[in-house]
Amino acid sequence: MRQLLAVLAIIIAGSCVAEYPNGQKYPNVILLVSDDQRPDTIAELGNPIIKTPHLDHLVRQGSVFLNATCANPICTPSRGEILTGCTGIRNQVFDFGRTLDPSLKTLPEPFNDVGYSTWYCGKWHNNGHPDQHGYQATQGLYTSGGGKWWTPQSDYRGHPITGYKGWIFRDQNDQPIPEHGIGLTPDISARIADAAIAVIKSSKSPYLLHVNFTAPHDPLLIPPGYEDLYDPADIPLPPNFQAEHPFDHGNLGGRDEVLLPTPRTRKIVQADLAAYYAVISHMDEQIGRIITAIDASNQADSTIIAFASDHGLAMGSHGLRGKQNMYEHTIRVPMIFAGPGIPKGKKLNGHAYLRDLFPTLLDLAGLPPIQCDGKSQVSVMHGHTSSIYDFTVGYFRDSQRMLRTNQWKLIEYPLINKTQLFDLENDSFEQHDLSHLPQYAALKKRLSGQLGQWITTQRGQHASQP
Repeated sequence: MRQLLAVLAIIIAGSCVAEYPNGQKYPNVILLVSDDQRPDTIAELGNPIIKTPHLDHLVRQGSVFLNATCANPICTPSRGEILTGCTGIRNQVFDFGRTLDPSLKTLPEPFNDVGYSTWYCGKWHNNGHPDQHGYQATQGLYTSGGGKWWTPQSDYRGHPITGYKGWIFRDQNDQPIPEHGIGLTPDISARIADAAIAVIKSSKSPYLLHVNFTAPHDPLLIPPGYEDLYDPADIPLPPNFQAEHPFDHGNLGGRDEVLLPTPRTRKIVQADLAAYYAVISHMDEQIGRIITAIDASNQADSTIIAFASDHGLAMGSHGLRGKQNMYEHTIRVPMIFAGPGIPKGKKLNGHAYLRDLFPTLLDLAGLPPIQCDGKSQVSVMHGHTSSIYDFTVGYFRDSQRMLRTNQWKLIEYPLINKTQLFDLENDSFEQHDLSHLPQYAALKKRLSGQLGQWITTQRGQHASQP
């Protein structure tokens, strides 16, 4: 029944306007999202070790936001912000297990309204099902719910797997497909790309295709043929590597942080990074296959591609392994736009959020704007303004708050009454906390006031609170 309804929805959408008033067709829109990918893991953006030729191609062919922020560095809230264009305070998803405010428009709905077919592929990590949030059909959907088929498994180190236990692929009738594997598998990025390619080959323009990879989230499993791509001994440690984080930031006992033993060692972090890079390179190959499918369908000149990650990851930086922190390696994300009307080879320093993806894609496609917290970044791409925002804000549960300007970052830890202050222009790896120095007292007070005012305003406007 679900498959029949999906087919009918696509037929009905195809009979709608599906073109601009002047008769020109709307462009296809493809949004690619990775999971747990640091912003410094693309070769073209300055990483001399990693191999990412297809993401490099997108960087050269498009516009990149170097200071894009995820706002809330855990999967479900980040994806909620992408889906609604709203903060977690407004959409009511600021942690796991929360339900998106059903009164808000979601990403596919404005595209449905003008006759697009709208598809969802890969990881789903919000409440309900994609078709309950506007997507007309799924292909290669990957969700929780396969626990009865789960058997204990190990990661690349032989350690027991604790993430994605019981996750499973589902067909278009939402029936589980256990023969495709339970939990993450070494070739999962290829399966998700297969689904995306099937949509590209079968869909008539215009379509919205939202593709969600699980890579490079743990458990780290080396893809076939990638076992020797990176020698751990050749992987440099992050410049801000530490054996231990100097204080409890609010998640030291969390699942992500116990994936590696503490204190962290050079050897274990290098091994983890080698595996992490291999998983990213394998995903990059699958992105290349998707781009090839677009080219083969003669749609390259009428297809907008956006790429981002839901958040970064520490991987040994600051003595942390996980993502639940406000440091640059985690709160920033890669964000790339490429396609018709998008300037090529531009690297932009303006502030941006993941929630800007929604209004930006609408703007690029020529669709009317919606009311949301995110802002279109098209004016920045074309040089009409240098930045939409004066600063960006991040938050994690009730334990962390962050405000970031062009030069300064303030991090507050309300539960332990601690503050950090970093000069990002002169200390991009956040190794020198200036918060205790008297000459920065006035600056710290001003930034803290801005942060507090932003949070107070958001809470005043919306019932839910982070």
